[in-house]
Amino acid sequence: MATSPIRRYISSAPLAFGLAVGYGTLPLTTDGAMAADTATDTTPASATAQDVQATQRTAKLANSGGKGPTTHKQDDGTESEEWLVTASPMNTLHTPLGISRLPQDVLHTPQTIDIVPQMLMQQQNVKSLDEALKNVPGITASVGEGEGGMAGDQFLIRGFQAQNDIYENGLRDFGVYTRDSFNYENVAVIKGPSSQLFGNGTTGGAINITTKTATTKNHVNATFSGGSGAYYRGTLDVNHMITDSIGVRFSAMGNENNTVGRDYLYSHRWGIAPSITFGVGKRVSYTIDYFHQSDNRMPDYGVPTTSFTNRLNKPVTEYGVSRTNWYGTTYDQDNSSTDMLTGRLKWDVNQYVSVYNDTRFGIYHRYFSASQEACNLQCSNYLFSSTPQLATISRNGGLGGPNPYRQNDWSAQNVASAVANFFTGSIKHQIVAGVDVEHVYDRRQNYAYATTRPGTSLLNPSRDVPGLVLGGSGQYPQNLTNMPGGVGRKQWKTGDATDVGAFLSEQAWLVPWFSVRAGFRWDHWNSHYSATGGSTATADTYLGQKQDTFNPNVSLMYTPNSHSMIYFNWAQSTTPLGLYVTNSSEPLKSSTEGFKPERSNLYEIGAKYSAFHDRMGFTASVFRLEKGNSIQTDSNGDISASSDTQRNQGVELSASGRIMKNWNIIATYARYDSKTTSSATAANRGKQVQFVPRNQATVWSTYEIAPQTPYNVMFGGGLTWREAVYLDPANTARVPANVEFDAVVSHHFDNHWKVTMNGYNLDNRLNYGSLFSNRVTPSIGRAFLFNVAADY
Repeated sequence: MATSPIRRYISSAPLAFGLAVGYGTLPLTTDGAMAADTATDTTPASATAQDVQATQRTAKLANSGGKGPTTHKQDDGTESEEWLVTASPMNTLHTPLGISRLPQDVLHTPQTIDIVPQMLMQQQNVKSLDEALKNVPGITASVGEGEGGMAGDQFLIRGFQAQNDIYENGLRDFGVYTRDSFNYENVAVIKGPSSQLFGNGTTGGAINITTKTATTKNHVNATFSGGSGAYYRGTLDVNHMITDSIGVRFSAMGNENNTVGRDYLYSHRWGIAPSITFGVGKRVSYTIDYFHQSDNRMPDYGVPTTSFTNRLNKPVTEYGVSRTNWYGTTYDQDNSSTDMLTGRLKWDVNQYVSVYNDTRFGIYHRYFSASQEACNLQCSNYLFSSTPQLATISRNGGLGGPNPYRQNDWSAQNVASAVANFFTGSIKHQIVAGVDVEHVYDRRQNYAYATTRPGTSLLNPSRDVPGLVLGGSGQYPQNLTNMPGGVGRKQWKTGDATDVGAFLSEQAWLVPWFSVRAGFRWDHWNSHYSATGGSTATADTYLGQKQDTFNPNVSLMYTPNSHSMIYFNWAQSTTPLGLYVTNSSEPLKSSTEGFKPERSNLYEIGAKYSAFHDRMGFTASVFRLEKGNSIQTDSNGDISASSDTQRNQGVELSASGRIMKNWNIIATYARYDSKTTSSATAANRGKQVQFVPRNQATVWSTYEIAPQTPYNVMFGGGLTWREAVYLDPANTARVPANVEFDAVVSHHFDNHWKVTMNGYNLDNRLNYGSLFSNRVTPSIGRAFLFNVAADY
């Protein structure tokens, strides 16, 4: 097993303190387990007890197979300790976040953070970001409101929008597309307002993806999957060291599948992600990575909701309508192409200071056309009559749209930051400071059908619409965006925004076991929106907004030892109008309408504990999240008043790691109490916040029998549960609870070949994935995937 020296004298902050100033990390073996590591004790006489304790924590990331210290004599007669380390990769508290603004690991970051580790994604055969996030409570997938809906990855965190809060290695990914997971190392969900770290937005939190980059071990990994729904998928992951300090990593994916339990739906996608790192393991390193993904898929806007005798609206599939029904047309299409080029510099200037500079350019192309179904009162009356076959749904969302559009976007971002660790007397400090500059541009051409799309049967829909063609005027028959002067009818929608932000935070250890962290971020936000061309009946419209925002954060941390922490965190975030430029789901309003930005406050008390010699990690948090000036967009794309105040409070628990030898588990639970505390709409007051469940839980566990023998077998499974949620602020529509049972069984033929069988939704329960205000998307039915993997 690989060995590496661990610096003995490190600060009383956790392992990530060492990461920030270039201390080594423990290597992983090919199966994800922590490799053995030897640490020599060279403690200086001036080191405090907390310094020694921190070092022992670094060296004692051990599971049940780890051994205690052994004592050795040096040539000069002094003694040194050595530790053998074999820690569990499922204990996610040890995961570094890989972001310069968050230089410490999960254990010592004062916020609720859920990690989806690489081992879990491999065991579940995760194929997309959406699938990975099923393991995180408080995450809800949304189809996406406004401009007829956006589809792609649209998520809510703790009930609040996070559609512009998806990051890759700490940089925003502005694209509106469905992300494949072929290049993921892990996924982190940082919950609660985080504008001090990431800038405007992050009301519910942020999603950060850590991608694969070059390591010092050469390998070639290839997988092939096939199974239900005509599923075919192949992936390739190659790592090679060109020299002792230059490494390349290449990941690729090809995927074709239909959707089990839904008619006509498919996804045909491919992607590549090459990267090269100069200075692997050196004080100065620079990584260049490129990402491309092309996807041609059929968008799914699910099934409409309706009610029987003035009861709560429910999905029509709860009243006997087939879950396979799809209400789109042959004109529907979601065709996207994403390209991102990223450069990341890390320079460990000395043992006290590290400098980072991350740059990304992104280009996004998309053609999107979808049918937005609605079941009106007549449709509902027929459904519950003696002639349900006469029930007909609209494909136009109740109005004259949505209509197709072509989207061409580009973005650029640069984040320059520095992390400094130093002492002033007996007080230790860590300062993080930097500047973040980003620009995003969105250009959209709207198309209009020459005639309004006819409806189709609710029970037996047809996707064929003879004679339906796109008109040449680019004019909407209805004003879908409800903007002044009917600009929703214009052919071209153009949006852009520039954000210049500066951030600063300091963590000071007043005593070795207690620290205070305080910081802020200032942003200057400048955005524009225009609607031009097309219909001459309305004038072209140009809107703009400039705004300065200030978002502070304060945390108190009690760390009695190196493997536990109790904390309090207060944070604020701001969401200005026009933030979601590429989504175009929140266009600007005129200054006369008096819309104010959303403001959110988080109050959180939590505890984190790495137990049983770091085999298991436990977290618990109690939080209260308040959002003022809530901006809502309904199913027609209309922006509603911004006077609502919403509150979500609750408890979140998690446990992850190795229960005993060969037995791993990761489990989470969340209990939420959400409410609209004030609203201009009387019917919304006191109601549960839409899309927020009261209870949500996940558990995944595996056990390996006879490892390292010809008779080895790993088996396991898990449960994903989400209680019923309301779909609208007035709580008149509700979607039933989700319960999904999944399972896995695998066998290693030798050290290189492995076969795996995954089963999903084993009881074939009718669950619902993406949620909308007046419709929901049925999740996949029972499915099985067979996977063959080779690793050399």
